[in-house]
This record gives sequence, C-alpha cells and structure tokens, in this order.
Amino acid sequence: MTILPTSPPARRVQRRRGLAPALAALALAVVAATGGHAAPATADPVTRFLERVERGEVTLEHVAPWGYLPSLLKAFGVSTDSQMLVFSKTSLQDPFISPQTPRALYFNDEVAVGYVQGGPVLEVAVQAPGHGVAFYTFGNEKSVAPKMERRDQDCARCHRAASPFASGLLVTSTQTTDDGTPFLTGGSTLYNLTDHRTPFADRWAGWYVTGSHGAQVHQGNLPGLEPAHTRARPTQNLATLAGHIDTTRYLEPTSDLVALMTLEHQATMVDMIASLNAQAGGVGASKVIVGTTVTREAAVEDLVAYMLFVDEAPLTAPVGGSSTFTKTFQARGRTDRKGRSLRDFDLQRRVFRYPMSYVIDSDFFLGMDAGVQAQVYRRLYDILTGKDTTPRFARVAAADRQAVLEILRDTHPNLPGYWRAD
Repeated sequence: MTILPTSPPARRVQRRRGLAPALAALALAVVAATGGHAAPATADPVTRFLERVERGEVTLEHVAPWGYLPSLLKAFGVSTDSQMLVFSKTSLQDPFISPQTPRALYFNDEVAVGYVQGGPVLEVAVQAPGHGVAFYTFGNEKSVAPKMERRDQDCARCHRAASPFASGLLVTSTQTTDDGTPFLTGGSTLYNLTDHRTPFADRWAGWYVTGSHGAQVHQGNLPGLEPAHTRARPTQNLATLAGHIDTTRYLEPTSDLVALMTLEHQATMVDMIASLNAQAGGVGASKVIVGTTVTREAAVEDLVAYMLFVDEAPLTAPVGGSSTFTKTFQARGRTDRKGRSLRDFDLQRRVFRYPMSYVIDSDFFLGMDAGVQAQVYRRLYDILTGKDTTPRFARVAAADRQAVLEILRDTHPNLPGYWRAD
C-alpha cells in the first residue's frame, strides 16, 4: 500500500500522548489518510477508533490466517457471528475472491468489515452521522505500522449505485460464472439490490447462505450458471458450509441467513438516510430535491414506509439462523416496560416482530439532517396514532401501531415533545 505522509496534526498526536511506536505509527497513518480533519460533533467509528489508539487502548495482533481481522472486529465491537460469505467478484480485491475463497463480511449497527483470503487489506465501511458512508482499507499484512487509508473515490464506483447522491451500503443478488465473475450480457447485468421488500426467491445469488427456511427457495450457494437441479451438492437449508468451502479459513463455518436479512434491511435504510442528508444540505427551503423529479415530502414518505416495513415481502415458512447472531442481536435491544424491543425477531411470517426499523435508535439516524428528521418524526407520529388514514399505510395493523408507539415512547432517546402529549 502507499506510504502515507505524516501530517502536522499527526506529529502532535505522537508528542502529546507518547504512544508506543507501532500504535503511534497507526495513529499517524489514520490521521494522514483522513486529511487530519477534526472529528464531527458525533464521531464515526473510525474517529473513535483513532482516539482509542491515541490513548493506547487498542491492541492489534496479527493472527494467521486472518491477519488483523480478529483484533479489528474487537476494536469496532463487531461479533463474528454476523459473518456472511459472498463469492461474487464485487470488491476492490476481486482477484482473490472465488467460490472457493469467498469474501467474509461482518457488521454491527454502524460499521461493516470485509476480509478476503490472501488480500492485502481489510475493507471497512462506516456510517458518518450527518453525512453518508465512508470507506477505508486497513493493511492486513504483518507490519509494525499497519495503514488505514480513506478510499471513498475507489469504492464509490460501485457503492454510488445505492444512491445517485451519496455512497451507501450494497446488498445485491448477483448471478456469477463459475469463478465468481458477475454475469453480464447485452449490456445488462443480474445485479439487483435486495432488502426486506425483495421476494425470498430473488435473493442472494452470489452468496453462500446457511440456515433453515423450509420450502422457500433462494438463489444462494449456486456459483456458475447451470440450473440448481443439476447440482450434486445441496444448496438449500444448509446448517454449515463444510463440504462447500474450507471453513477453517474463516472465523465461523456459516454464512448466517438471519444476519444477511438483517444487513439487507439496514443497508437500504442507511442508503435512504445518506441520500436525504446529501440532498437536503443543498436545497435549502426548496421542496424539490435537486436532480430528481421527486419532492422532498415524497422521499420522506418512502423512508417512513420503509421504516414501517410497509412493502415487506412475507415469509411463507419460518426461517432460522445457523449461528448465535439471532440471540446476540436481540440482546443488544432497548426494552420497554413490557420487555419488548425493536430488535425482537419474528422469523415466522416476517423478519422483525414489531414493524419499526431498529435503525431509528442509531447515531446515523439521530445525526441526520434536522429538517428531514423532523418530517420523519411527524409522519411516524401521525401514522402510529391513527391520525393518518391513507391507503399506503393501511397494512400496518392497529395493534402493531400501538405496540411500536409504546416501545418508542419508552426507549427512543430523541422523540419530540408532542409524542408524549396524549
């Protein structure tokens, strides 16, 4: 990787804190890569990571065969049970990715980390409150000074597809050739964004998927273009990937179905917020979002409908994960006085028990454009209290509206005062 120059702010960090040489070098690399800018009011995970490096609180250990991956996941608070494996060549490190050596992805509410066997870097995507998604690479070859480098321009070539105005996260269903190359023909591509609105049968081409899902059939576990019925190995309801790949090369032997469905929902939610942040900052009091034919109100309506799972594709059979992700994800939820949480899974007929996105509690949502956020809160309040009777939101049952309203009143830290008036 490119050796990054030492900026004056980085030199001051080293003198002021007296860091050990390796940690000092890491601090220099990170500050230089991000331009030495001051942290925003609500710091993103990389900024907080750098601050912990300054204080000497981060220990980075290079462990074969994963390099710095376990240490970096620990530093960002990302659990290994969120592991998902994607074999489509849709990364900066395409030459190292194949159906035999898929890329591993791990995530929590604010950061995603990618690992590729033999790849020189770890890939990091973080949500920057008030802005969008920022992309970094972290040197994964053993070094006394691993480098962390901002890579927004490189990653935006693909991740800009999530929104024409801001780079975001992407979960796609991408049919591949035998070696994992996305299949292209006649100028078109089977490269489709997926989220909770996507029918089960159209999801996860290009991914490995483990977990139970009954008679429902997905497109995962199918490298190559020949039909699924010609395959010698099973592709549905897998408990483990043993026999498909060398699982000892990964932190988990699974690519958890529930983790993947959760990331799908979260990714689109983040993309919608990032796009609204980018556009709202440039239009002032105008109701029209620059560069589109949609009004700001229409964009807010789409976000609110997404948050309420209005267009969710129903499950036709129960689903279950193959790791501890379902349990650990739910355990991080804030519970109301009745013990309910927005992170509670249903997994019988829909993904979550209560139709309100848990992303509403994230720093990314809380740090979004204030004007847009005010509109979102007002629309949610009108819908949940029954003041809104428009057909679009009729799918949200009265009992679900009441439950979500009660949960938010007990657990959400940022509700406007009028939410508690009745």
